[in-house]
This record gives sequence, structure tokens and C-alpha cells, in this order.
Amino acid sequence: MRDVSFETKVVHQSQKNKNNFTSKASPIHQTSSFSFKDLDELEGYFEGETPYLYSRYGNPNTDELGAAVAALEGTESGAASSSGMSAILAGILAVVKNGDHIVACDDLYGGTYHLLDEELKNFGINVSFVSFANEEEVREAIQPNTKLLYTESITNPFLRVEDISGLVQLGQEFNLFTMVDNTFATPYLMQPCREGIDLVVHSATKYLGGHSDVSAGVIVGKENLIQAAKQKIVSLGGNLSPFEAWLTCRGVKTLALRMEKQSRNAQAVAVMLKQNENISKVYYPEGVSERGNGAIVTIELSQQCNIRTFFASLGWIKIVPSLGGVETTVSYPYGTSHRNLPAEAQEKLGINERVVRLSIGIENEQDIVEQFFQAIEKSC
Repeated sequence: MRDVSFETKVVHQSQKNKNNFTSKASPIHQTSSFSFKDLDELEGYFEGETPYLYSRYGNPNTDELGAAVAALEGTESGAASSSGMSAILAGILAVVKNGDHIVACDDLYGGTYHLLDEELKNFGINVSFVSFANEEEVREAIQPNTKLLYTESITNPFLRVEDISGLVQLGQEFNLFTMVDNTFATPYLMQPCREGIDLVVHSATKYLGGHSDVSAGVIVGKENLIQAAKQKIVSLGGNLSPFEAWLTCRGVKTLALRMEKQSRNAQAVAVMLKQNENISKVYYPEGVSERGNGAIVTIELSQQCNIRTFFASLGWIKIVPSLGGVETTVSYPYGTSHRNLPAEAQEKLGINERVVRLSIGIENEQDIVEQFFQAIEKSC
């Protein structure tokens, strides 16, 4: 029997109910802890006979989310956490320790850049940021104590598509772990683990949840690495609540439908915006997947445009510091996600006060284009 398609798998990713009753939807195990009938049964948890003790250690809903994303990414195991950032930290600490070194791409999400550049110093971990578009820069940055290569499958906010197979080869050549943030692409478009990446992380707040009503993260990969990452989540208190895990699993079921529509809309929006003389640059990836190129478009307005007027003229399009919901939204990297980058890093990447990141939703594509054109016309 042939393997089912992604569109079928994503709907049926929930764990089968092992109780003596049938529920079409997964129940919510909204409990802080689990009870035991006697000390023998309690001891059974520590001997591996029962799976749950305390929801910080594990919960059926959080386990369901981790397993679901691992299945969609085509890898062995997964663990859910409280946010994308906590998942990133757990994944890093699963393979890197005090005295180790990381080589990371320089065109990262600003929050990740800060975590790597500032917070990891407190753990005695050093990071070098280089352009992963230049393999020689990556090679030159690798040191004897380097343990990890870290990047994003589609970078934030300028949407460079990472060479995943090249990264895997480099990791194997130098015996390094590889870790990829796959939030922008989602497993609908890219599945880095299938190409040999060791760890893949998601801010499930974005496309996996899909409805802007949850904060969650997921880390997936090989079983031994995920067990190490899960221990970090438990020890550092980065656990996800059962209800938010349940909401995210519900969102995952419609991932294929949403990404298909949003990617198609984004492609159309990018084409139309390139024709507008008041936009100096339009960033939209190509060749990501046969299913599409993602739902993010980044633009740079021309110098004669007033950025404040543009944002004030967006009408029904919301201004938010996030992405991935069903509604079209915009964010301002210079003032939010990348505001704390060093000035030299902002300048090198091209992040200035005229750059706007568009998260394209499921609305009518012509309505989206017209709303952006109206805002541009008023601001320029």
C-alpha cells in the first residue's frame, strides 16, 4: 500500500485514542498532574510502565503535537514547548555545551540573533555569524570547538532560501550537528530532516497553529536528540500548556489548505507589487517547492514614500509583530523583530525604515493587492 499524501497525513496526524471509548476529536487533558491508585502504580511511572506524572514532564496533548509535526517532517520524534524561542534554546542546548561554538547564518530573525549573540554567552557558548550564501565564509568560521551549524530554511525577513543539501554535506564533512528553523516554509513546502538535517524547529505560533491564538514551539529530529531537548524543556520550564497544544494540533489539520491558498495569494501579490513604481524592491523566494514558495513577501518602499502614512493607510490589513495567521498582516522589522540588532548588522542585511514584511492571508488576492496599492498611493 502506498504512503498517503501530505494533504491526507496532515488531517489524520492525531494520536489514536487508546481508551475504551471513541472520540472523533482529541480530548483536552487540562490537568497539572496525574493521579495514582497506590505507590506501586506511582513507582510504575519511574519504571516506564505509565507515561505521565506531571504536565511539565509530559502530557498527552503536548506529546500529540510533537509526534504530529515529527511525522509531517518525516523524522523520528518531536517535542512541544512554550514558544519557538524555547524550542530553539532546547534544541541548541541538546547538542551544545559550555565551551562550544556555533556557526549561524547572519540573516536570522532578530529574536534568534539576540539569543545566540547575547544570551548564550551566559552559558559559555560563542557564536559566529556569517553569510550562509557563501560556503567559504561558513568553512572559514568553523573552529575546532564548533558543534553546530544553525540557519533558517527561508530567512527572515529577506526570504533567502537555504541550501539544505549543501548544509548537510558541510555538517557531515566536519562532523557537526545541523539545525534549521523551518517556520516560514512549514513541512508543507520543505522537510529538512528528510535531507539529513539533525534538528528542525518551528515557531508553531505561526503557520502550524495558523489562527493567531496560540504561542507554541516544536522541535523535531532524531530520537536521542529530541529526548535531550525535551529534558531541557522540562528542566528550564519551557513546557506548553495542554490547551495550547490542543489548539495547535487543531490548527495543523488545515495546514495544507491554508498554505496552498496563502502561497498562491503571495505569489500573485509579489507579481503585482513588482509592477508598482513606488516599491524599490520586492523580495519573494523562487524554487522552494513544487507546492509553492511560501506566504511571506517583503518589500522596500521607495524613498519618496512616507512609512508612517503607509502603515496608517492599510485599512483592514492589521499591523502585528508576527505572521502566519489566516489574515493578511504587515510587520515592521526595523521597529520590531530586528530593532535590537547592532546597527552594523542592520546595515549589512539591508534592514532600514522602509522595509515592510507582508504575511499574506487567505482573503481574495485582488482585494489584498488593491489594499496595498491604496496604502502605497497615499504614502508616496
